[in-house]
Amino acid sequence: MRLMLSTSLSLIALSVPALALACGEMKSTTAKLEPKPVTTAELKALQVNHALTVLDANNADTRAKFGVIPGAVLLSSYDRYDLAKELPADRGAMLVFYCANSKCSAAPKAATRAIEAGFKYVFVLSDGIMGWREAGQPTTLASI
Repeated sequence: MRLMLSTSLSLIALSVPALALACGEMKSTTAKLEPKPVTTAELKALQVNHALTVLDANNADTRAKFGVIPGAVLLSSYDRYDLAKELPADRGAMLVFYCANSKCSAAPKAATRAIEAGFKYVFVLSDGIMGWREAGQPTTLASI
């Protein structure tokens, strides 16, 4: 009786994942790559210790109002920028995207596009240019 119960439980345990898979209910084990958040202090440390490219995903009005992080590449558009012209050729380059603030979605969207293009080290400045300025960090005028 115990052997039969044990065998039945084993068969049930093996069939549940198969049923879930057949119904499309099991999640893929492949994790989706997402940009990693960084703070202003972390970005300052990265700038000192690493070669990186900072990318501004803001629109012209936001750039005019708040400025840009010195040395940042000004993306033509957060969702349609030219990967070949506006990002480094090296897919191993470290990229840090930013937009206005933590409620803005332009930088995460631009960063996700870079990840989908094969970049491996992609970050988003969570507090954006507004948090950068509030932390007393320098900005420059956007040169269009």
